[in-house]
Amino acid sequence: MSNSKYSRAIAINYDQSRDEAPVIEANATFASADLVVKIAHRFGVPVVEKPSLASALSETKADQQIPSSLYRAVAIVLAGIESITNRLRKK
Repeated sequence: MSNSKYSRAIAINYDQSRDEAPVIEANATFASADLVVKIAHRFGVPVVEKPSLASALSETKADQQIPSSLYRAVAIVLAGIESITNRLRKK
């Protein structure tokens, strides 16, 4: 059994001017997942805990676009992050 806090971490990047769909930047498990989350925190990258979405995205390899079947779920997460980020900037 692993001592990792996170069993999976998926890093997503989406540049609307460049990408047709969000791209998986990292797909990590256990100790590597902990490292991905630690690095995200260090650089101020938002971390969202959605285990079911992470599990669904786990079939996608790094540098691949997310599957179209997950566009809506990922869009909801990204919109939530953008909304929070915009509110924080206004303060």
